[in-house]
Amino acid sequence: MKKINPLGVHWLILSKTWDADGARHAIREAKRIGYDFIETPPCPPDDPVTRIVAETLAETGLGATVCLGLAADQDPTSPDPEVRARGEAFLIEAVDTCARIGGFMVSGITYSAFQKYLAPCSDQGRAAAVAVIRRVAEHALPLGVEIGLEVVNRYETNLLNTAAQALAFCEATGMANVKIHLDSYHMNIEEADIGQAILTAGDRIGFFHIGDSNRGYLGAGNIDFAPYFRALLQAGFTGPISFESFSSTMIDQPLLGILAIWRDTWEDGGDLAAHSFQVMQALVKSAREAHARAAA
Repeated sequence: MKKINPLGVHWLILSKTWDADGARHAIREAKRIGYDFIETPPCPPDDPVTRIVAETLAETGLGATVCLGLAADQDPTSPDPEVRARGEAFLIEAVDTCARIGGFMVSGITYSAFQKYLAPCSDQGRAAAVAVIRRVAEHALPLGVEIGLEVVNRYETNLLNTAAQALAFCEATGMANVKIHLDSYHMNIEEADIGQAILTAGDRIGFFHIGDSNRGYLGAGNIDFAPYFRALLQAGFTGPISFESFSSTMIDQPLLGILAIWRDTWEDGGDLAAHSFQVMQALVKSAREAHARAAA
């Protein structure tokens, strides 16, 4: 997207389902609030809902990404070549869907299964994941789609928990369209120095998720977002920033269990999304003003 720091929202905040009605509602509501793009799930490219999503995005002028987390039987780090092949095929299909709806990125836990592991990732597993992501990125490059590697906490992957790990992985793929996807919720758990982590990722950052420590309203948890936004500006990040939050009001198993969302962190997704849009605008503006004062 050409706009500096376009703001987005995850679809599960605005709709419980991604059928025709749910997709139309989420996209139109995101547009009404003022968002620039929406994160969508990975429907097959020839699914009728994908056509409706493409039409509704065109109607509203909203941008889009495809967000996902791979299942255990799609794990690119698996020693089983059939499991790795399923993961690669699923990612390539997501890339095709992203291109079909006019989206700009496929991101999330694209490099391993989205689950709690009971052992560290092996060197062989990491190398296998690098090879899968390289091939997927090669497929995505002529379609104008980037591949994001979301850095998440230790309970959701055993491979990329820090910005430094993600940077090394990006560089190992050798593909310029492979980008780092940072998330304040996960960084709050794993990073020792937020500012340094963002500066380490530097110009390989392609996407940023904002979410509070309790997955609820921004400001209801314990995260001070100002340092994140100042560091992003210092790193020269002009890319997309999206709000992500989960509540048991909107999600079911298996996602409910993987994320360990055991209570209603919020009930009104429209109100949550509107509040978060205002907070995000304020944070971006405040960071820019602080940066301008420091440069004066």
